[in-house]
Amino acid sequence: MASQAVSRAVLKLSGESLRGEGAYGLDWSVLHYLAGEVKSAMALGVQIAVVVGGGNIWRGAEAEQKGMDRATADYAGMLATVINAMALQDALERVGVDTRTQSAIEIRAVAEPYILRRAIRHLAKGRVVIFAAGTGNPYMTTDTTAALRAIEIGAQLLLMAKNKVDGVYDADPLKNPNATRFDRVDYIELLNRRLDVMDSTALSLCMENNLPIRVFDVFKQGSIEEILRGAQVGTLVAAQPLTV
Repeated sequence: MASQAVSRAVLKLSGESLRGEGAYGLDWSVLHYLAGEVKSAMALGVQIAVVVGGGNIWRGAEAEQKGMDRATADYAGMLATVINAMALQDALERVGVDTRTQSAIEIRAVAEPYILRRAIRHLAKGRVVIFAAGTGNPYMTTDTTAALRAIEIGAQLLLMAKNKVDGVYDADPLKNPNATRFDRVDYIELLNRRLDVMDSTALSLCMENNLPIRVFDVFKQGSIEEILRGAQVGTLVAAQPLTV
């Protein structure tokens, strides 16, 4: 059985995680793997929504550095997340998971508009809901989208999936082999240390609304299911000790 504290969770996937070992684009084997992980987790009876980034297709910050208008670059990034959401929806449906994509930018031919009550209704019916196009506003990251949507839908946990990094460290573990992993860390400590887990706006939203975050390596098979069963996987970010 899933941890009694978690009946609904939001999974944040980076766009980079979808590209696999490639430099850009989508790795179909990764999509299939992630779909299987979500399906296994859903078997516990937990309602799961997903927010996906777009960095495997488009990097707004890089476009801005080349002289592109920031707002325009960000809107292009939102469209990249829609592409990723469509690909993930297809992968989920191929493994038998009923899925709906909701977009913060209206693209009715491929996705529903984001409507909170409709999203909650889909979740109650056992469907995965993928939130695409960020918040629909420039200057906002998909980390902020994940925090905002989790709070809006009343999720009890935000799952921050990392690519081959199994939690929060006091330094970059990919650069510093002596970096130490935290089992649990407070929101304020993350903000003060400026550790690269999520952007400060997203972290502040979680802190203000007491939404716990579990940071983990999504490519450790079964990790989502283990977390939802109550296992202490990765790093818990919270204001006080919790059992999720």
